[in-house]
Amino acid sequence: MAVTIDLSGRVAVVTGGTRGVGAGISRALLAAGAEVVACARRPPDRPVEADGRTARFHAVDLRDPDAVGRLFDRVEGAYGRLDALVNNAGGSPYRLLADSDPRRAARTVELNLIAPLTASLAAHPALAAAGGSITMIGSVSGARPSPGTAAYGAAKAGLENLARSMAVEWAPRIRVNTLILGMVRTELSHLHYGDEQGIAAVGRTVPLGRLAEPAEIGDACVYLASDLAAYVTGASLLVHGGGERPAFLDAATVNHDAAGPAERVAGGPAGRAADRAAGRASGSPGDSSSGAARPTAEQGEMT
Repeated sequence: MAVTIDLSGRVAVVTGGTRGVGAGISRALLAAGAEVVACARRPPDRPVEADGRTARFHAVDLRDPDAVGRLFDRVEGAYGRLDALVNNAGGSPYRLLADSDPRRAARTVELNLIAPLTASLAAHPALAAAGGSITMIGSVSGARPSPGTAAYGAAKAGLENLARSMAVEWAPRIRVNTLILGMVRTELSHLHYGDEQGIAAVGRTVPLGRLAEPAEIGDACVYLASDLAAYVTGASLLVHGGGERPAFLDAATVNHDAAGPAERVAGGPAGRAADRAAGRASGSPGDSSSGAARPTAEQGEMT
């Protein structure tokens, strides 16, 4: 028998919910029946819609605690409740540490760690009253070295730990979990990987053979916001297609053959595409405070 998740009558806020991964989350929640409020600093080019329903947009700078507090006051005033918060907004430009400075690093940590904490604190009273949930959008960068986005990786590591502490402190009224994302294909993927051939090549470095789609991240968020996850809190759910193939498997000569994985992954088109993606630094439409550089590949954009 098919399992259907119905979030009708529930209200969700998605930070950075207007494009890329965030738009995929907003659409999935809309399709499940929830009322969705998508917030970001700038309005979307077009409304975020699914199944004939539209997310309501609110402009907010998540690094402004007063503005964040007003946002949740408006949501509770409009709907009378709040059932789910998805802390999705985040990202970072590519910049090696030696080329950065403390101020830029602090702003990256502020966006990726402090802003989710600020939003969670502001949402706490309404979520506790409804017995709601918080989902943090984390990254594989928080669990492995993140050259070029070191502050981002450190912030994502902190975000996962923050979620676990929240889950203990705010139980049993609020559940708090983290989705650990790998690479996601968004409208900005060409900035990281180039043309379709480059995107496909990078996808082949993932065990499942492709990048995730934003809708798949949204489906995981719908599950965590639903009663099916009523006993899931303090958890970290890996949504990364199997992660990254260990480099030593391709470095060891015993694994090499004429058309083996070393050519396909380490030295072949996929490896070269990944290297190009990791090494670029040019204009980004994302966080204006961070200078001209590309956002991280994992989350795909900044909001």
